[in-house]
Amino acid sequence: YDCAFVTTNPDLEGMRGMDVVCVLGFFSFVLHGEQFPCAVVCWLIRSEEPDEDTGMWIVCPGFNIHHQPNISIIHLNTIYCFAHLIPIYRTQEIFNLINPIMFFVLTMSIKFADHHAFEIAS
Repeated sequence: YDCAFVTTNPDLEGMRGMDVVCVLGFFSFVLHGEQFPCAVVCWLIRSEEPDEDTGMWIVCPGFNIHHQPNISIIHLNTIYCFAHLIPIYRTQEIFNLINPIMFFVLTMSIKFADHHAFEIAS
C-alpha cells in the first residue's frame, strides 16, 4: 500500500495533528481555470497514544456507518509525507484480541523509517 501522513489538525503537534491514509489513486481536475491535484484515500484510525512497548502508533482501517471502508478525496496539499506501516506481531493468540478479519490489517506507523517519520511520530 502507498500510505501517507495527512495533516488534519495543524494546531496539534506530531501525530496528534495527523492521520494516516492509504492512497488509492491520484487525479486532478480544472475548475474556473484552476487545477486541483487530488488523491483518493482510505482513512486509517490511529490509536489515542503510541504503543507503550514500541512507541509506535497503531492504525487500522476506518469504516463508515454502513461498514464500508472510509474512502474520500483530499487535496494533495494536505499530504505531509509518506508513511511506513508494519504488521503487529504478538506472542499471544491475536484472534482473542480482535476481529479475525482485521488480523492482517492492524499495523504500526514506523517512526524509525527516516528523520521525517521520526519527527512526526515522536
